[in-house]
Amino acid sequence: MSIVTKSIVNADAEARYLSPGELDRIKGFVSSGEQRLRIAQVISDSRERLVKQAGDQLFQKRPDVVSPGGNAYGEEMTATCLRDLDYYLRLVTYGIVAGDVTPIEEIGLVGVREMYKSLGTPIEGVAEGVRALKNAAASLLSGEDAAEAGSYFDYVIGGLQ
Repeated sequence: MSIVTKSIVNADAEARYLSPGELDRIKGFVSSGEQRLRIAQVISDSRERLVKQAGDQLFQKRPDVVSPGGNAYGEEMTATCLRDLDYYLRLVTYGIVAGDVTPIEEIGLVGVREMYKSLGTPIEGVAEGVRALKNAAASLLSGEDAAEAGSYFDYVIGGLQ
């Protein structure tokens, strides 16, 4: 839920007008909109490159994942791993556009640990893959934009651990 929606819902629940503080937060949200959209566009436009780069980095750091018996062993399972990285990258863009982690939480993190555990997937490896996505994305962004995007990647990583 965006800061705008949250503010309106909270004010309406209390049958009041938006407070000066809420209006200031909304003003900040609106003024940062161009930056957030620019970041999401760069990430979206570069998603294939970012996923490939992150996958390569993950498989170098965690060769056990792609070795016989590993969760990404074989062409099909490697593709599944990369698909999951693409999914988390997409979730990050949702959070960036919303200016809030709620879409990440509601769409992608509820029950994720349990799912990976039931599949026997090492969740540390998934978190490492998202860290690699963060690093790859940061290499395409300015320092300020990388910092803005980084908090959303960090939220996903934290939700996986």
